[in-house]
This record gives sequence, structure tokens and C-alpha cells, in this order.
Amino acid sequence: MAENLAFAVIGGSGLYHMSGLSDTSEHLVETPFGKPSSPIVVGTLEGQRVAFLARHGVGHSINPTEVNYRANIYALKSLGANRIVSISACGSLREDYAPGHIVIPDQIFDNTKERARSFFSDGLVAHIGVADPFCQSVSESVYQSVKESGATVHKGGTFITIEGPRFSTKAESQAYRAWGMSIIGMTASPEAFLAREAEMCYATMAHVTDYDVWHISAEPVTVEMVIQTLNKNTEIAQESLRNLARSLATETECACHSALASALITNPKVIPAETRARLDLLVRKYIQ
Repeated sequence: MAENLAFAVIGGSGLYHMSGLSDTSEHLVETPFGKPSSPIVVGTLEGQRVAFLARHGVGHSINPTEVNYRANIYALKSLGANRIVSISACGSLREDYAPGHIVIPDQIFDNTKERARSFFSDGLVAHIGVADPFCQSVSESVYQSVKESGATVHKGGTFITIEGPRFSTKAESQAYRAWGMSIIGMTASPEAFLAREAEMCYATMAHVTDYDVWHISAEPVTVEMVIQTLNKNTEIAQESLRNLARSLATETECACHSALASALITNPKVIPAETRARLDLLVRKYIQ
């Protein structure tokens, strides 16, 4: 059953649970797009009801391409979440975004190839607007919450998503730098775009774990390097989320919450009944 959630957290590498939650319940949600990555835990954090989902599953068993992004977003929407904070590990493509720092990006470059990118197909077409893929309001709130924790945090930057699960070659990493990318990871796309299709605010707290492989004086990225930095930053993430729960305004209107109003192009008369039923949670206020 849906409830009034202040926000939902999608935890990435290194953040598999949330500390400080009380009055918790676990939800095994079935969606028209399959099962989400993990059971969703709903609880109270600093007086606010929040939800938590582990993107890579319990024990980190799901690789970036295999994540069921559609099921994850749909499940959180069905439980009553309208705002998502993504916690992500990333590599830095800039000298000034150093390992241990946190970045609140404002742009995405999607360089993935093998993922389902939209809820809309099978007779219902939507052209969603994502010129600014992150919610500016929630991103600002996340930025202030991280800043309050005392961590070094940067506002803005372009987050390039690669397919993975392998890390980049030096040639690829240098090319991304030449393109003007700021940070690199494997899960921002299509997660952010699906959140916009679901009319949910979406922001990312990206934890810099390494300098990818471009940096001459730094060691090339390894799993061990990523884990060591994430372990150090886990408390920062947890504290920042507590700060966010205390400071985030109660639900207010945002353009993200009406993103489909100008995106649906299909004549309702020709939408197959099965497709309409599958997407009812997303389109019911526009298509009766």
C-alpha cells in the first residue's frame, strides 16, 4: 500500500542498507516489469518516512547491465515515493574532483548500449523531456545536506554512464575527458530518465572513488580501491541522508511531477488495453 514518503534512496556500491531507520517494514514488490533488485525497506528517519532499495541486490549480485531499472523505479513509485536520491560510486575525470570527494551532478551523458531505456512501448509512445535530467530542487537539498556533514562536495558536472561491468581503457578515459565529462559510472542511465518518465524528482550523490585510468600519477582503478574509499564515505552518506530527512521540505509541486503532461503523443483510442493496464500507475491522470 502506498504511503506518503519524503523520499526514496537507491543505494549503490558500498551502501547496502540505511542506518538510523526505525519502525521498518520490508516490501517484496511485484511490478509489470519484473522484480526490483531487492526488497524495499520503508522506515522512519529523523521523523520522515523514507524507502531504501539496494540497486545491486543483497550481497551485490547484480551487475550494472542486469539491474532491472524499470522495476526499481516502478516499485518505488507504487509505494508512494515521488523523490529519489541515488547514491553512486564514480570515477573522476577532473583533477579537482578527487577521490573521497562527493559530486552532485547536473548533467548526464548516456554511453550505454544494452539497457531498456523507457517504460513506454507496445502501443504507447512518450517523448520525455530531459534537457536537465536531475531535479534542481532536490539536487540543491542534497548538496546542502552533504555540505552540512563537513565533506568536500562539488555542485555540478556531467556524469557519463558506461555499460560496464569492466572499467575503461586509457583511450576511452582520455576521450571522455576530451568530451568534457566530469565523472564516470555505470548506473545513472537509464535510472534518471526512467524516474523522469515516472514523474519523480531524481538527484545523485556521487562518491568519487578513483581517477579512473587517465591520471598519470594515480594507480588505475581497482575494485579494492573503490571499496576502500566507499567504506570511508559510508558514514558521510548516512549522515547526509539524515541531514536531508531533517531539512527536506514536505512534498511540494515540482515540474518533475508533471513531466508526462506534454510527453504523451499516442491517441488514447489506439492504446492496447494490456499496455494501458501495465502503465496505469504512470499515466492514469492523463489517460482515463
